[in-house]
Amino acid sequence: MIPEETTRQVIEIARAAARAILTIYESDFTVNNKKDNSPLTQADLIAHQTITKGLTALTPNLPILSEESTIPPWDKRKHWRQYWLIDPLDGTREFIKRNGEFTVNIALIEDHLPVIGVVYVPVGNVCYYASRDHGAYKITGTSTSAIQTRKTDMNHIAVCGSRSHGNKKQQAFIKSLGQQSTMIAIGSSLKFCLVAEGSADVYLRFGLTSEWDTAAAHCIVNEAGGAVLDMHDQPLCYNDTASLLNPEFMVIGDKHFDWQPYLNSL
Repeated sequence: MIPEETTRQVIEIARAAARAILTIYESDFTVNNKKDNSPLTQADLIAHQTITKGLTALTPNLPILSEESTIPPWDKRKHWRQYWLIDPLDGTREFIKRNGEFTVNIALIEDHLPVIGVVYVPVGNVCYYASRDHGAYKITGTSTSAIQTRKTDMNHIAVCGSRSHGNKKQQAFIKSLGQQSTMIAIGSSLKFCLVAEGSADVYLRFGLTSEWDTAAAHCIVNEAGGAVLDMHDQPLCYNDTASLLNPEFMVIGDKHFDWQPYLNSL
């Protein structure tokens, strides 16, 4: 059982990172490119520093794996039973566009699965969080409420899609659902959160993502009653192979609804 106090402390660390991000967001920041040509800003780095400092103070003996850190070799990582997995600024492209659709993602991984997940939305000061066996919640201002996924109704299907990474498969999937479906385009891990809170039914990701992109929100979806599965209906696992890339996956709110006929049409 995860102590609730630990989750509260992680929320405070994420909140501090969100405040640091906003100081950059409201300035004339510069954009650099990493070796893989993905964008990098000072906000990514200051959030990374804030989170790693906070988590190191909270759990000095646990490893931390961040998008902005040096990746330890697999020979070392494969022995980790428990570690922190973070994306200090998920949705850097949305940050650069200044559309507010970016998040701070912090997850605690235990035996290859996320057991704490915190997704903080700096613009709007909203936080989604969950821990194993404690349920999923949303903080808006000073109000905290439990969230849960919804039952899928084929007459009113809402599909989440990527704002910056949409593709033909995503479009074909939406078309296969018929005219009764609607598309919600939004950035970062907010797609998971919309499914978790019952605002959407499904999010399919066709294309590459990294484990730090999904882990925190994965925990929230699980605790809200949904699931994050690969295209063979198996849960995403973390630090299970040398690669830190996820397979294609789907985030579903209603675990009893069969999406396979629509996937088979692609």
